[in-house]
Amino acid sequence: MPVAAVVAIGVGVAMGVIERVAGRVVAETDRSDQRPLAVRVAELLPTEAPLLDPSATEAIIDTVVGLGPVQALLRDPLVSDVLVNGDGQAWVERSGTLQPSAVRFESPAQMMAAIERVIAPLGLRLDRASPAVDARLPDGSRLHAMIPPASVDGPVLAIRRFAEAIANLGQLVAQGAIASQGAELLTSFVTDRRNVLICGPTGAGKTTLLNVLSHEIPAGERIVTVEDAAELRLHGHVVRLEGRPANSEGAGAISLRQLLRHALRLRPDRIIVGEVRGAEAFDMLQAMSTGHDGSMSTLHARSAEEALWRLETLALLDAAATEASIRKQIVGVIDVVVVVGRRHGQRVVRSISRIGPEITEVYRCS
Repeated sequence: MPVAAVVAIGVGVAMGVIERVAGRVVAETDRSDQRPLAVRVAELLPTEAPLLDPSATEAIIDTVVGLGPVQALLRDPLVSDVLVNGDGQAWVERSGTLQPSAVRFESPAQMMAAIERVIAPLGLRLDRASPAVDARLPDGSRLHAMIPPASVDGPVLAIRRFAEAIANLGQLVAQGAIASQGAELLTSFVTDRRNVLICGPTGAGKTTLLNVLSHEIPAGERIVTVEDAAELRLHGHVVRLEGRPANSEGAGAISLRQLLRHALRLRPDRIIVGEVRGAEAFDMLQAMSTGHDGSMSTLHARSAEEALWRLETLALLDAAATEASIRKQIVGVIDVVVVVGRRHGQRVVRSISRIGPEITEVYRCS
């Protein structure tokens, strides 16, 4: 069913009918019933909601096992982010532009129920004692939700969709994200085993570029990836490690620092860290300086200079580090900084810089 049709079903009076039918489906489904959910919904519609269009089946299923009315937005390939504010209004970022949608949650209770449906199977919880949660959805999308008292105006929800991987640098050139000269430079840096840091603001395409560059790694090299949420889609000899937040009892967390230390024992040729945002920056620098040339990572920064300052700050969160030693190590192990950003809503590679005693820009977006 088209997304627009689902959106139309999900608003107004029909939403209450959908909730009622979904409640009956849950109440009357036996654990031993192996029939598809769509079949069970179709059986109930004639008696429970005879005037409801049969195309509402998908919206009912979303209410039973998904995120309710916003689930339809996640099926739109142009939507990269879904944001729901405390008033229940859903906003989407579509093709680089943030805009309101026709979808909304009718009540905080409905929104809470939707969030709990998707986080409960992951062993996570969201309540007044634990008013914020991070989760990875089955399709790789990242979910962050907050409720009062941390969120003043009611529950808020943010979903960053897993982006379909771009196959190679040639596609980025064709899309105008980078000139062929810049693509050739990046390819040479990867094949020459340079340590590369990709930086930029949120949603600028850091992970996308990291994924593309990883495809330039020569076949046969053993790669270990370390990520908070597994988004990279690499080919070849790859070992994927993923962090995990604490469960509802506050136990079982797996940090990136732990994963990096384990990665070193897995005999990697290269280590790829999805994003550094804490003291794991220190461990990443250690890994890069112990024979794992050609490693790559991303972080939030707006320029090559700012990226190095931020990396230094994060590495200094390790109590054993000193400013002088970290600064020397950064200059010694980081070879290239790539800055990505947006231009007129399009993701582009803004600049590429070599790192040494001085920062030398070798490419700039025209």
